[in-house]
Amino acid sequence: MEGNFQISETTNLLRKIKEFTRSIVEDLAEGKSPEIAINRFRNYCNDPEADCFCSSDEPKGREILTLRKRSQTYRIDMLLRVLLIVQQLLQENRHGSKRDIYYMHPSAFKAQSVVDRAIADICILFQCSRYNLNVVSVGNGLVMGWLKFREAGRKFDCLSSLSTAFPVPVPVEEVEDIVSLAEYILVVEKETVFQRLANDMFCKTNRCIVVTGRGYPDVSTRRFLRLLMEKLQLPVHCLVDCDPYGFEILATYRFGSMQMAYDIESLRAPEMKWLGAFPSDSEIYGVPQQCLLPLTEEDKKRTEAMLLRCYLKREMPQWRLELESMLKRGVKFEIEALSVHSLSFLSEVYIPSKIRSEGSFH
Repeated sequence: MEGNFQISETTNLLRKIKEFTRSIVEDLAEGKSPEIAINRFRNYCNDPEADCFCSSDEPKGREILTLRKRSQTYRIDMLLRVLLIVQQLLQENRHGSKRDIYYMHPSAFKAQSVVDRAIADICILFQCSRYNLNVVSVGNGLVMGWLKFREAGRKFDCLSSLSTAFPVPVPVEEVEDIVSLAEYILVVEKETVFQRLANDMFCKTNRCIVVTGRGYPDVSTRRFLRLLMEKLQLPVHCLVDCDPYGFEILATYRFGSMQMAYDIESLRAPEMKWLGAFPSDSEIYGVPQQCLLPLTEEDKKRTEAMLLRCYLKREMPQWRLELESMLKRGVKFEIEALSVHSLSFLSEVYIPSKIRSEGSFH
């Protein structure tokens, strides 16, 4: 049944592509310049005082591409080139990455960002995700803990080995039969922290699911997390470094990224709580001075820019206060700095105490 639904979606998308390209050809045959309307999306603005509606997933405007504007001719050309490749992938039931597409015409595309933009334009035009275009990415995410599921007929039984890392599936739409006995989901920024928890057998003494995107999370990891949240209805906590980069990762999970604001509903984790690390944790948990690093000028600029995001003042004022505190203190530290007390301090003391006291900011 699932397979028939996917075939129907693909057939419908191919029909839309055919109609779109036909309209382009007809306009050109009549000597008219085609006009392509691209909706604009954003998930935040940089005015904390604005009475905006950035939290809505509705379009925030529209851009009209036309051959009458020389600056837009190249963008239209690249959009059509990528669309032709996508059409071929769909017709042949094959998959390719954005990088694969770039190397099909490197001299024409000139940069990977050109392909990325064309794919985003196509997703917006046809109101679909990259997965629907058969454009996939290599998954980086890992998962372990109290979870079982199936993906494309394969069984993933994390329950059979609670401390073993399993890869997050790339075609998230093919995940089914999700079963879990977990009490919460813990998302950690880094693979090193994930491995620390695995080595300490964290999931054996804590009934949870642990996920990592191994740094900045890819699309598959974010879609998988969203799927788990929807299916299991569990609280989700996020643990990141106390630095601007860690906060950016937290914000990407919670609010989505500006680059993929058009697909925000399937990529964000709106109920995610920030478990740590907070600036104040360095004092509460006795992080030595030598483990604290001064914020660089780039760190300060990035933090100041993040403080302008409208969603922090509107939805997460406590997060904003923590960012201001980090800027005022002028220091940052990594999660691993807590290991100064003992190698297992993170898994035996820090995380359990935070969970017990519900020391997360919504």
